[in-house]
Amino acid sequence: MDEAHDLHGKTLTGLKRLMELVRNQGDILAVVLAGHPKLKNDLRRPSMEEIGARATVLTLDGIQGQQREYITWLLEQCAPADPEAIFTPEAIDLLAHSLATPLQVEPYLTLALEAAYRAGQKPITPEIISSVLAKGLNDVEPTLARHGYGPKALAEVLQVRPAEIRALLRGSLPAGRAQELQNALRAVGLPL
Repeated sequence: MDEAHDLHGKTLTGLKRLMELVRNQGDILAVVLAGHPKLKNDLRRPSMEEIGARATVLTLDGIQGQQREYITWLLEQCAPADPEAIFTPEAIDLLAHSLATPLQVEPYLTLALEAAYRAGQKPITPEIISSVLAKGLNDVEPTLARHGYGPKALAEVLQVRPAEIRALLRGSLPAGRAQELQNALRAVGLPL
């Protein structure tokens, strides 16, 4: 099941029961859940202990720490030229520093190529990369979303109202309360 981080706890409990029924009949049923890191965190919560103890969690870090190599490899696969003939080393470094997933890399490479073509610029420079990168790309809200945590999920984890989470993400909470919620998010292992 893809997007399993969005499954309700009762659904996970139902899947566990289904697997038990199948096992009691002498058969085997394996369920593979795929999702954002939120799924792993959810399975570790005390309320999900019964299910989490029966699960084997595999973490796939994708290209984390290897973004530059991935970008270079991707360019080598797509273009007959040396990647540094298309992008300056500094532009590749900026992309690698700014982007975390293949789902981000590929569209931003396309945007950079289009912008450079329109500007008649070759090779592509960090200035062109900066012009196409979304502002706030690595702010708290998008980072948490990439881990499967929207305002509703964050509110559930912290046991606060979603409106308070939205205010935190907009930066409109009083400083003391914002710090308190950020500390609570760090305490449960969320990236900030």
